[in-house]
Amino acid sequence: MKIHLISLANRAKNDGFESLAQMYLERLETYVKTESTVLRSEDLFFEWLERQRSRTPPLLLLLDSRGQQFTSVEFAKWLGKQRDAGTQTLVVAIGPADGWTAPARARADQLLSLGAMTLPHGLVRVVLAEQLYRAFTILAGHPYHSGH
Repeated sequence: MKIHLISLANRAKNDGFESLAQMYLERLETYVKTESTVLRSEDLFFEWLERQRSRTPPLLLLLDSRGQQFTSVEFAKWLGKQRDAGTQTLVVAIGPADGWTAPARARADQLLSLGAMTLPHGLVRVVLAEQLYRAFTILAGHPYHSGH
């Protein structure tokens, strides 16, 4: 499985969060291949998505306030189920500042909410990267999650 973490923003910002997000993505590489990209618009995102080629179509997980909320263990189980079902590519995308359009949400295989609060993109990238890492450590039986 390969995970693409996509963030839709007008520009990549050095907002102090990027190094922390990168740290978790590097840790995640122990378990799964990762790639991180910033794109400027929803249209560019779907053009990028159409160019992704593999034997199976990518599984699309969009972050959206209307999405399902998971505990860390539930998220790990969901990821494990996708991995075990043969998903080759998982695209996890943080939407534009004004949210995903209805057609974009309709294209998603899963909508995920980190909660009702609005957070800056950089912070969401950190939380998401850490939760992806945590999920794979849970699946691997690594003690990182113990006691948290």
